[in-house]
Amino acid sequence: MTGLHYRQAILSDAPDLLLPVPLHPKKRKKRGYNQSEWIARGINSLLQLPIDTTSLCRIRQTETQTHKQIYERWLNVQEIFSVTDARALEGKHILLIDDIITTGSTIGACAEALLAVPGVRVSVIGVAIA
Repeated sequence: MTGLHYRQAILSDAPDLLLPVPLHPKKRKKRGYNQSEWIARGINSLLQLPIDTTSLCRIRQTETQTHKQIYERWLNVQEIFSVTDARALEGKHILLIDDIITTGSTIGACAEALLAVPGVRVSVIGVAIA
């Protein structure tokens, strides 16, 4: 699917903001960037929607998901995301962005934290599904 196809699909129910899946601060510092944030920037170049990198944070560093089975992945990401400013998100339609969606554990954990905010709707996009 090309960027223009994503644009058409997203605009059919336009979100209010783009929210990349956050990295733990230590991992971001080590890596030097957040790949999901770069994807959000690409989407922003087509849609001109605000990118929110502060309202959701990863509050616990976890082991890599790479060699874990489905249930282990789910356990690994339980309660590791926290909404920092619920009022800023109230009633918003959020496009949650991740690079690779494997089992959906990370996206699910993010969505669970976001959906605790009144009136929030969450849509999801990933560059790849493995």
